[in-house]
Amino acid sequence: MSARDTDWDGVRLHVVTGKGGTGKTTVAAALALALAAGGRKVLLVEVEGRQGIAQLFDCPPLPYEERRVAVAPDGGDVYALAVDTEEALLEYLEMFYNLKRAGKAMTKLGIVDFVTTIAPGLRDVILTGKTSESVRRKKRDGSFIYDAVVMDAPPTGRITKFLNVNEEVSGLAKVGPVRNHADTVMKVVRSPETAVHFVTLLEEMPVQETMDGIRDLTEAGLPIGGVIVNMEHEPVLTEDDLAAAGAGALDTDEIIRGVKAAGLEHDAEQIAAVLAAEAADHARRTALQRREKERLDSIDRPRYTLPMLSDGMDLAGLYDLAAALRAQGAA
Repeated sequence: MSARDTDWDGVRLHVVTGKGGTGKTTVAAALALALAAGGRKVLLVEVEGRQGIAQLFDCPPLPYEERRVAVAPDGGDVYALAVDTEEALLEYLEMFYNLKRAGKAMTKLGIVDFVTTIAPGLRDVILTGKTSESVRRKKRDGSFIYDAVVMDAPPTGRITKFLNVNEEVSGLAKVGPVRNHADTVMKVVRSPETAVHFVTLLEEMPVQETMDGIRDLTEAGLPIGGVIVNMEHEPVLTEDDLAAAGAGALDTDEIIRGVKAAGLEHDAEQIAAVLAAEAADHARRTALQRREKERLDSIDRPRYTLPMLSDGMDLAGLYDLAAALRAQGAA
């Protein structure tokens, strides 16, 4: 689906999910940079405790506070927050029950781990609640502190349960602060100001998980954003050569002549055989990508494509990915 100039006008909470190994955290960071470009202030939130954001931006491990980690193109700032479940729970207890001192004592006894283990829905309420609070927070003049918030969310297999906190706390509380807090979170999550984006690779399992995740979120009435195809390998052979390589019908004599012309007379036949095998593998990967793209065509949502970076992922690469998202209308 072709993107408009800007696909997410009015969206203030961007939830980024994807199967493990698809580059979800990298894409979330690139999206935050893209959204901040031009003078905006964006918060990037990590909820899984892996400190992946700090690694991407080449900075020390993030404390439980909002800290600027990057300046976006043409001005703008990206702030980051690594949500610590224990600290967030203490904050929650103080806010709703005035129990911060008791909460600190509870952590020494291991009660916090016990509570979040027997009531995992409460943990999700705390994590999503911290993010939704950042979305709603305003300055004294009534304007929002952040123009947008990007959440590096749990993987696709858990995203519906993670976001659907009302369902998760239904067995914990029917009334009271927990229930009210969950209701407030859901108002943000279900609103038109929220979009859940799926990161995938052009491989069978990630694409299937993306399609399943979109179906599950749709059934739960949660807002679907776009599909971001990460690390696409661009074909380096012509269509005729791809077809020949896929069929194992490359002209090996021509390859040998090319190897010799490059000055590699010694072991030219062996080198040519290796090159032919590489070409066949490239043809298979290209065919797989095209097949998975056709499956993604059935999803009526904006789609963005990010390239495989030949030099690997570093801070410069992150800015390149942000530029690619902006060029395609994601921000």
